[in-house]
Amino acid sequence: MALLEVHGLSKRYGAIVVADDVHVSLDRGTCLGVIGPNGAGKSSVFNLIAGTVAADAGSICFEGREVGRLPAHHRARLGIVRAFQIPQPFPHLTVYENVLAATSFGAGLPTSAGESWALDVLARTELLPKADVLAGHLPLLDRKRLELAKTIASRAKLLLLDEIAAGLTEREVGQLVTFIGTLKASHAIIWIEHIPRALTAVADRIMVLHFGKKVLEGPPPDVMRSRIVQEIYMGFAGDDVA
Repeated sequence: MALLEVHGLSKRYGAIVVADDVHVSLDRGTCLGVIGPNGAGKSSVFNLIAGTVAADAGSICFEGREVGRLPAHHRARLGIVRAFQIPQPFPHLTVYENVLAATSFGAGLPTSAGESWALDVLARTELLPKADVLAGHLPLLDRKRLELAKTIASRAKLLLLDEIAAGLTEREVGQLVTFIGTLKASHAIIWIEHIPRALTAVADRIMVLHFGKKVLEGPPPDVMRSRIVQEIYMGFAGDDVA
């Protein structure tokens, strides 16, 4: 049984369709990349899976349990955790205190276990030397690391990564990609990203969304070379594609 099974997921706002009969199946230890032009419905699908928006139709099964009617905080406690494009730490708390909050309120760990787990997570994310730094003083790459550290500290099983590499330099993207690759062994990952090389380095499959509908899914090299991606994502006209 797959960790996540999504069938017929649909959502519309009047005439605007943001999810149109979307199907997703994801196992532990795998990464699904998601691409598409702005307005394709990528973040909307994340909102539906995470529970911040209610679907009009469809089912979301996580570890064999239907979770489509559960609120977002219940889904997070089950292990569906999202990391945002713009990191949202508590800026006046230290790095350690931010991660400790995730162990307490995300994972629900008691104090002593939470403290130990927070330190382990900081070591794993290479943030331990900055444990006492206020989160608001971190450079962007470290804020991204802290965003991921909070998801790990929450005992996430499914990571929803929403353009986590946005705004980083090429070198920083490489560092982040290497770290996300290590997370794949212990998590399932769905990753929305506009940096193709980041996705192709980690993803096992890439799904293409267009106007809320899945139009293609397959191995990264095949998807990125496909005519449909060249036309609707890369912006080339059909006649320009070899």
